[in-house]
Parts: sequence; C-alpha cells; structure tokens
Amino acid sequence: MLTESLVLSAILFVIGTFGVLIRRNAIIMFLCIELQLNAVNLAFVALSRFVGIEGQIFVFFVMTVAAAEAAVGLALIIAIFRHYETVNVDNFNLLKW
Repeated sequence: MLTESLVLSAILFVIGTFGVLIRRNAIIMFLCIELQLNAVNLAFVALSRFVGIEGQIFVFFVMTVAAAEAAVGLALIIAIFRHYETVNVDNFNLLKW
C-alpha cells in the first residue's frame, strides 16, 4: 500500500511539474502547482501511517498554505487578466524588473 501511494504521488508531482514547465496559461500553471501540493500531501499521509502522526499534521499546514495561495493567486490572475485581457504568461511582463 505504501509503495502504490508513493508511486501515485510521484506521478502526480511529475505531471504537475511538466504542466508548470510546458504550459503558458497562468490558470493552468496555477492548477499544476496545486496538483504538486496535493501530491506532497498524499506522500505525507502515506508515510504518516508508518512513521507517525506528524505527516498528517504537515498536511493541515500545506492545505492552509494552499488555501491562502489560491486566494492570492487567483486575485493576481484576475487583476492581470483585467489589465492585459489575457492569462498567457508570454504576453505580459508585469512582474519582471
């Protein structure tokens, strides 16, 4: 059971990583980052069964950070969309120096 959970977690993390590196849509990139966080949560829960309850405690912290990231990230994406009328990251350089 542990091996299958960790393999699934690794597959989800790799899919999220490729999504962030390949896609240029800010919303898709945002969702891929969320997928990576969920993959880490799955690994924490799978390992907490054998190591201890600390993994499940970390999951709550990661979920809290993900909720805050979702609120701030979506607000930024909406603000950028209103300014540039696109969410393609190649078309704007607002966050560059």
